Amino acid sequence: MSRRRARLLLLVLVVLAVGFGAAGGRIYVKAWLAQRLLHRAWAATRAGGGPVKPWPWADTWPVARLSLPDRGVDLIVLADASGRSMAFGPGHVPGSAPPGAPGNTVLSGHRDTQFRFLKSLAPGDRVRLETPDGTRHDYTVTDALVVHARDVEILWDAGDSRLTLVTCFPFDAVVPGGPLRYVVRAARLPAEGRPSATRDARGLLRGAHAG
Repeated sequence: MSRRRARLLLLVLVVLAVGFGAAGGRIYVKAWLAQRLLHRAWAATRAGGGPVKPWPWADTWPVARLSLPDRGVDLIVLADASGRSMAFGPGHVPGSAPPGAPGNTVLSGHRDTQFRFLKSLAPGDRVRLETPDGTRHDYTVTDALVVHARDVEILWDAGDSRLTLVTCFPFDAVVPGGPLRYVVRAARLPAEGRPSATRDARGLLRGAHAG
């Protein structure tokens, strides 16, 4: 291969690398910017403005604030866990207990952005969930497991108040949307109230993907 062709090939490889890097980085920029706007909408919601959309054309709104101060995690949770909503932040899985209510509250997020921190959580770690009325609900991580998307049992109420965090697995998968889910479960401190019925569980875990 001539020196000129070698230089041309190197230039093409550099251009492709930059292009792929920019395409891959867009999801991180999008998630970061969205969380800034979501925090503003959350502040307005907390001020008594009711459900406040983060931007005029949004079809979702903040319902809770998820935080782990020791790990620098501070996320606004959206009203649903559709793929469209989770492009901007973690979402509450419909049919599970509403944030702060007795029962099993299930949140889903992307493994490569907002919920990447799940892989480093361990039993005993503290998680906080704040609701629009300003109430803070503290949880302690009990365990983590890998399940198939069809295993909807993790969405069911189990007679206690808990927080279930779900994302895709494995964390370093090249192709998003596989059949496995990484699940972190946390018990509320202190346990309170009666469990609420989890409705329409079938298919929810399959839809709560984070690819």
